[in-house]
Amino acid sequence: MRTKPPRPTNAEPSAAGPASGGRAQARRGRRRKARRRRRVASAGTTVLLIAAAVGWLGFGPGGAFAAHRGAGTALGQDLVPLPAPVPSTAATPSGSPQPSGSAAADHTEAPTADRSDRADGSFAAIPGLGPGFAARIPAGSTQVVLATGAGKDATTSTVTLWSRTPDGRWRPGTSWSGHNGDAGWTTDHSSGDLRSPIGVFTLSDAGGLKPDPGSKLPYHQDSGFVATGTGFNGEQLAGSFDYVVAIDYNRVIGSSPLDTREPLGEAKGGGIWLHVDHGGPTHACVSVSEDDMTQLIRTLDPAAQPVIVMGDAASLAT
Repeated sequence: MRTKPPRPTNAEPSAAGPASGGRAQARRGRRRKARRRRRVASAGTTVLLIAAAVGWLGFGPGGAFAAHRGAGTALGQDLVPLPAPVPSTAATPSGSPQPSGSAAADHTEAPTADRSDRADGSFAAIPGLGPGFAARIPAGSTQVVLATGAGKDATTSTVTLWSRTPDGRWRPGTSWSGHNGDAGWTTDHSSGDLRSPIGVFTLSDAGGLKPDPGSKLPYHQDSGFVATGTGFNGEQLAGSFDYVVAIDYNRVIGSSPLDTREPLGEAKGGGIWLHVDHGGPTHACVSVSEDDMTQLIRTLDPAAQPVIVMGDAASLAT
């Protein structure tokens, strides 16, 4: 009986009939070369795998180059290496464009006095107040009415109620437009000079011709709160004293704003109030609209030790 030739070990189909010795040797030679190539390829693959592992340990999570992550976390960012970002324009805090992903764009700056650095809109210090005026705000005061004049001789003002947060920061309320003295501002107010006094003064008493709108301060309703005649621009003064808050300049605290006693003497003037705006400058008071006055009266709280900081912008910045 005829014996079948053995199946080639490489599992490839064989030629018909037994292979000759030369061809068999050739096939064995080819198989040895193939095995050498596979060994070379396996060694190359091993090298690549080792290189990849080294790269992962170096740059992947927990690797040596991830040591900078601590600094990145402090800024709220993760510094695991990423592909280079596509350049784009991102607004910086100062408003000038910076490339997105740059150190300038990603850096969180320290708080400043003229910009909130928190999502809640609070400030480390009241913008516009210099160290001198900021230091004059009593430590226990958590409400500050800031009345800022545009210039030393200007008659228009911006009035904002600021509240101090439990952690000592300041949060602004609505800003209102108003007026101050017809001659502007002064650090040495005297009777009849038509200038509003610059300084920090407590706010202790409210009152007016109209009934109490919901004041937390002592409210003194009195028929004596009547303004007549016309203002410096010919505007009617009627209704100006419907609601007032006495500014504690040269007055007896704890009494009606109508109290005429002046502890510093008549020469230093008195009767300086926050009152309803009549559309023009005042003799020395600060005025805002009737709606703003009622809101202010409802908000001021003796427990917050409210004060008013008032003056022209340049003076208040000192």
